Amino acid sequence: MLPVTAFATAGPRVPFERTTIERRDLGPRDVLIAIAYAGICHSDIHTAREEWGATTFPLVPGHEIAGVVEAVGNEVTTYAVGDRVGVGCLVDSCGECRHCVAGNEQFCRSSIGTYGSTGRDGRPTAGGYSTHIVVTEAFVLRIPDALPLDVAAPLLCAGVTTYSPLRHWKVGPGSRVAVAGLGGLGHMGVKIAAAMGAEVTVLTRTDSKADDARAFGAAHVRATADGTAFRELRNGFDLILNTVSAELDLDRYVRMLDVDGAMVNVGLPENALSISLMSLVGNRRSLAGSPIGGIAETQEMLDFCAAHGLGSTIETISATEIDAAYERVVAGDVRYRFVIDTATIPA
Repeated sequence: MLPVTAFATAGPRVPFERTTIERRDLGPRDVLIAIAYAGICHSDIHTAREEWGATTFPLVPGHEIAGVVEAVGNEVTTYAVGDRVGVGCLVDSCGECRHCVAGNEQFCRSSIGTYGSTGRDGRPTAGGYSTHIVVTEAFVLRIPDALPLDVAAPLLCAGVTTYSPLRHWKVGPGSRVAVAGLGGLGHMGVKIAAAMGAEVTVLTRTDSKADDARAFGAAHVRATADGTAFRELRNGFDLILNTVSAELDLDRYVRMLDVDGAMVNVGLPENALSISLMSLVGNRRSLAGSPIGGIAETQEMLDFCAAHGLGSTIETISATEIDAAYERVVAGDVRYRFVIDTATIPA
């Protein structure tokens, strides 16, 4: 086993502390990655605080990982020492079911999460708040040279979580897309949708981030706090990408969809939401959800972002600032993704 330094939490709202974890020995198809940066996703916080159900502790979160290959197994053919690589939300799947065969490993019933899951060896998986990780070759992503590692790290979750539904619902030139929320997910949704050629409108409670939204590619910014936007934009969009993790009045949003429009939810509030079916029936509207993408689609997203010069807008922090960063994320006080510089993890 390979001892690795990491930051872990021992329980809900227990401060993160430096610890040593064990990574498995390098297998023939494994890649050892020296982690350079790890993004902080809101799902890390939900999991660490047991807001989505029971969590196995101690927990090392982190599924937005960017680094450099340090060693490879003797049967690895795709990567070599020194390659720039990333790891997202999954580190394994069955490889045989119809979803895996179709490149949709995110739907595999036996998929293994980067952290908080149980690996094939029966041990809990541990994420990117650490110096190294060992991942099977098939779940390692290549980070194009055009993307700096720090701004690439959040793309491994925030990037593909927004890219996947935009691609699935065939967003392109002429599409009218609204992005609800301008946070870690939302700001990437704006950048990617605009790069796909869509006319993008940002729906946000206030216009405090209007300048940022336009810099990311939004054509319009509408504040929703006073309610006028819901009336004035009725029937105005082909797709609404909802990145908000708070509870929303779904009816008001869905009514802004035109005929055959879809509201796709990627934010996950803690509590159930309700909707009147009347809001859906009239314009043959759809209410949908979307998780991450598969490995091939994640690579496609990275290549797309590199070709269009898109990286996440980040604040870089040290490993000792994780707890403070969690509080700031919950308070909406980050523009727009925290990224841990793992060089700050003491040996």
